[in-house]
Amino acid sequence: MVPIDLYAFFSSFVSRPFPWLHMRLPQTVVPVHYDLTIHPNLTTLSFTGVVRIQLDVLEETKAIILHAKQLKTFNVKLKTSEGLRSLEVIENSVYQQLALLSHEVIPKGRDYEVHMEFAANLSDSFHGFYKSSYRTSSGELRTLASTQFEATFARTAFPCFDEPAFKANFTISIVREARHIAISNMPKIKTVALPGNVFEDHFATTVKMSTYLVAFIVSDFHSVSKTTQHGVKISVYAVAEKINQTDFALDAAVKLLDFYDDYFNIPYPLPKQGEHVVRLCISFPCLFVVPADLAAIPDFQSGAMENWGLTTYRESALLFHPEKSSVTDKVHIAKIIAHELAHQWFGNLVTMEWWNDLWLNEGFAKFMEFIAVNATYPQFQVNDLFMGKCYTAMEVDSLRSSHPVSTAVENPTEIQEMFDRVSYDKGACLLNMLKDFLTPDVFEVGILRYLKRYSYKNTANSHLWESLTNVSHSCARRRNKKNSAQNTSSHREKTYFDIKTVMDTWTLQKGFPLVNIDLKSRKLILTQERYLMTEPVWQIPLTYKTSDSATTHHHLMRNAVDLFRVPNGVDWVKFNVDMSGYYVVHYGKEGWKNMIKLLHKNHTALSGKDRASLIHDAFRLVSIKKLGLETALDLSAYLSKETDIISVTQGFQELLPIYKLIQRRYQESVELKCRLTGFIWHLFKHLIDSQSWDDSGSASERMLRSSLLLFACVRNYTPCVTKAKHLFNLWRDTDGQMSLPIDVTLAVYAVGAQTEEGWDFLFEFYRRALQTSVQTRIRIALASSPLHQKLKWILEQSLLGEVIKTQDLPHVLVSVSRNPRGHRLAWDFLRANWQTLIKKFEVGSSSIARMVKGVTGLYSTKTMLSSVEKFFSSLTVEMGSEMRCIQQTYDAIHENIRWGETNFSVLQSWLKKQMTRFIHEDL
Repeated sequence: MVPIDLYAFFSSFVSRPFPWLHMRLPQTVVPVHYDLTIHPNLTTLSFTGVVRIQLDVLEETKAIILHAKQLKTFNVKLKTSEGLRSLEVIENSVYQQLALLSHEVIPKGRDYEVHMEFAANLSDSFHGFYKSSYRTSSGELRTLASTQFEATFARTAFPCFDEPAFKANFTISIVREARHIAISNMPKIKTVALPGNVFEDHFATTVKMSTYLVAFIVSDFHSVSKTTQHGVKISVYAVAEKINQTDFALDAAVKLLDFYDDYFNIPYPLPKQGEHVVRLCISFPCLFVVPADLAAIPDFQSGAMENWGLTTYRESALLFHPEKSSVTDKVHIAKIIAHELAHQWFGNLVTMEWWNDLWLNEGFAKFMEFIAVNATYPQFQVNDLFMGKCYTAMEVDSLRSSHPVSTAVENPTEIQEMFDRVSYDKGACLLNMLKDFLTPDVFEVGILRYLKRYSYKNTANSHLWESLTNVSHSCARRRNKKNSAQNTSSHREKTYFDIKTVMDTWTLQKGFPLVNIDLKSRKLILTQERYLMTEPVWQIPLTYKTSDSATTHHHLMRNAVDLFRVPNGVDWVKFNVDMSGYYVVHYGKEGWKNMIKLLHKNHTALSGKDRASLIHDAFRLVSIKKLGLETALDLSAYLSKETDIISVTQGFQELLPIYKLIQRRYQESVELKCRLTGFIWHLFKHLIDSQSWDDSGSASERMLRSSLLLFACVRNYTPCVTKAKHLFNLWRDTDGQMSLPIDVTLAVYAVGAQTEEGWDFLFEFYRRALQTSVQTRIRIALASSPLHQKLKWILEQSLLGEVIKTQDLPHVLVSVSRNPRGHRLAWDFLRANWQTLIKKFEVGSSSIARMVKGVTGLYSTKTMLSSVEKFFSSLTVEMGSEMRCIQQTYDAIHENIRWGETNFSVLQSWLKKQMTRFIHEDL
């Protein structure tokens, strides 16, 4: 617990001191049940409510401490066996707490209930109980109210014990007008007509859960429904004119929930509510079907939210039009639904005790989304996308300003900052590494035991490791006994180790290891160090293959130095097979020579994932001066004959940032940019030229086609521009009625946005479009335009929020910043509108971090570093000066400067020597 700043503490109230001096609530009083009635007024954009909280008093006290923020509270009373008595209320706005003071001691061990009335305005942000709106095709503006309580915003909607460990049951009632419907976590059980032509919907009592999972929506949504094989009714809600775009989400949710029911061997948890319900359904036709609702909210900051029984989504994360949406949209929607439904077990049923272990929720959900979608939609080949999550995590985790997966947090800003790539992507990659090392079967049994043992409870890291260790040891004993009886052996034989000891090295320290490989004759020498600094030592579950065999071998590296032997005649050893582990491998000078020779001679000797990981590791090692840029470029040169989508994508992801860095920093060096462009073109032209302008092929082939054609057209490749311009003119001449192949629309729109007339047409089409997927592609195209005034205008429109919704501003701002004509404009916009942005998106949120890092991430001069430091150092703490993303920005710019100083001349020299090998194109 963190002591309060005394000046802020005593100045935050007038009458008497606040009786509690800590950010975290005391454990003396805990909630058991909430009876909540709330009445939003969508005309005045305000709400009123009443909450009755049944309490368990664990220690006698004269003060009940709970959370409230920006709420007016009144008529606060304590119900005891003797009747009702008034409580005095004082507020600590610094810690967002209320103290309900009793003149008499409240003894422990009795039944108590607090009654409170409250009122507030609907929030203008995307958190708490907030207003959302949309326009119909006729232009009518309609308003709704929705909730987003994670992580610390339930307290802005009703007084509550707003920490994840304070689980309770909730009985919710919502007052609404006749023109609206209300939905919440549980099914509606009755509606009561009230005076004033309003109605009160009563919902069944929830299971025991945390406050951040409570949800309710008042709207004019329509819905479609289906029932799973396990008897769970699933409904998808959306605005009326978009309800025809919900079919894929509904089918996906049914498939995925059935998969999870079977995989976890624990029924969808909400049916556990109330034995009387189960008995009723056995005896009579079931009138009470437990729901798993999904709602598409017109204004939504994040991608989606796992509220128990009522998951909420950004429209683009849920709505799919079969004739307008792309295969990328379909994969994206399936993954997000899989993520939120996985949370119904990981996060909702079993919840982290405190936000320091958020990764137990988010890392597991991210990990399971790939497991589930791969099982239900194998044609999407999402396993090929998983390794990209490890690379994006490493990008953040390689900075000195990174943080451990499990790290101490106290205040709301620090909690918000935990929702980052480390908690999500690194958490998922660590779980995948552990699954691979333990074997999938052992891992699955271990996590199922974890879920069953801690259902409706809160957990910490150690509880997960204990479950997995017990299962691992049990399986190892059985395997060893079997091998002994059969007189056989296995590389996993006698595998007894404490998973907590292993995994603490991964979750309690930041960064990741670099494993150095030295192959001398048959002797393989391994040393480990931190990617940036050398203090920590990890216990690393290594995997490797050799030129001698396709078998994947496993080895746990426990110390800083390790040694073992390989068979005679081994030419190469490839570690981190298919990027199953979260570490970088350095093969040494001779080892890299062997890998380069192998890739140029017979690259298919390694899997596509292994080739991609070699590309990734080589360029990461260049960044820390462990490997020369020439070596990484020599290795990447093999890509001219590469067709594997994973490897091609990784090549782009390593070379394009270098190009953009050169493009911004060395604007006078036209020759270098042309040579680098020529090299990139030499590698990928064959793939670009082979692309058809249609929607044929597998999901991954179609996603690659869209990216390649956009890349070529934005960089003015003549054949691509000519084709795209022709299609754009045909499409515009039909007022957008002509059907374009979906995979080519990004390229076509981007070419169209190069002129003022084309840009204006696209914007008007955006205004009329009812498909969010179409709008997303148009936004990307508009932000790629070279027209400076148009870029400025689209930023202003995004902030205004009438046509381009403000929820999309972070995406628009980052897209403009990536445009060579817009990066200074984006920085000026960020500074000029900082106050508005932090009010709308909240200090510490992932949206703010995305804008800060996205706008500044490619700056590479001391002048721009000075500008960035000057602005952020001028902020106060309340304005976000201490956010982690600011320090990460400083780290990234310093790294860009150092990279340029180290490698600029090397790149010039290498490209000059290799020019005769490149294919020249008139670009």
